[in-house]
Amino acid sequence: MPSLYVVATPIGNLEDISLRALRVLRNVKLIAAEDTRKTRKLLNAYEIKTPLTSYYEHNKLSRQDYLLHFLQAEGDVALVSEAGTPGISDPGYDLIAAAFAHRISIVPIPGPSAVITAIAVSGLPADRFTFLGFLPRLSRNRKKLLQSVVTDPSTLVILEAPHRLHPTLQDLVAVLGDRKISVCRELTKIHEEVFRGQLSQVAAHFVEPRGEFTLVIAGYIAVAEKVPDFAAIEARMRRLSRQGMPAREVVASLHQETGIPRRKLYQLWLKTV
Repeated sequence: MPSLYVVATPIGNLEDISLRALRVLRNVKLIAAEDTRKTRKLLNAYEIKTPLTSYYEHNKLSRQDYLLHFLQAEGDVALVSEAGTPGISDPGYDLIAAAFAHRISIVPIPGPSAVITAIAVSGLPADRFTFLGFLPRLSRNRKKLLQSVVTDPSTLVILEAPHRLHPTLQDLVAVLGDRKISVCRELTKIHEEVFRGQLSQVAAHFVEPRGEFTLVIAGYIAVAEKVPDFAAIEARMRRLSRQGMPAREVVASLHQETGIPRRKLYQLWLKTV
């Protein structure tokens, strides 16, 4: 039975390819690549001669039938993205879903991932995260999506292009507030950089953004509601009562100071005095 191999490739440094991935890329009949130029550099570096075909966002519908037919008639195909693991924020998902529908074996070849790499070095909680991928281009749509995760306690992960970094940062601060963030730029490449700080500090650091960005943002932290010190309130009521202050004034004063409902304070007064 032919298989579609979903092969993770380096996100920058070509040495991050696994031995298993190299073996698969050598042995399959065809490699379907999101960016044939980048994939060709990888293949040339390891002297792999397997035929290469393009499969990207703008030809995925027409090329999908060809690849499915090739799998059934010719043999194994390897799917690779521009970088990292196929199927995450790239057209690989569609081919994987189509292969599954045609009962074609799908074999994962794990490896590099910008998302996992960024979380690992972010210094933020990695036990639970919400991946938002690339945010919508329009500000109103970005804000709408961000509003849906305002109270999500999970660490948030976003991919962003350099020319959209500043507008996205403005919307992040406006909707989420000034949270902790780890900005990972050009991971595993020559100009790799990880900036850790507050959302409000990022724009000043990346004045002229360049390269690919992965943003790792702290999740929502609920502010614990302060529990009133009823013992102290009762003691104060007794003291004010001895001073001759009437219940109405005591309740009004404590309500303004503590925010406790007047009815609750009056019940406490009757119990205490």
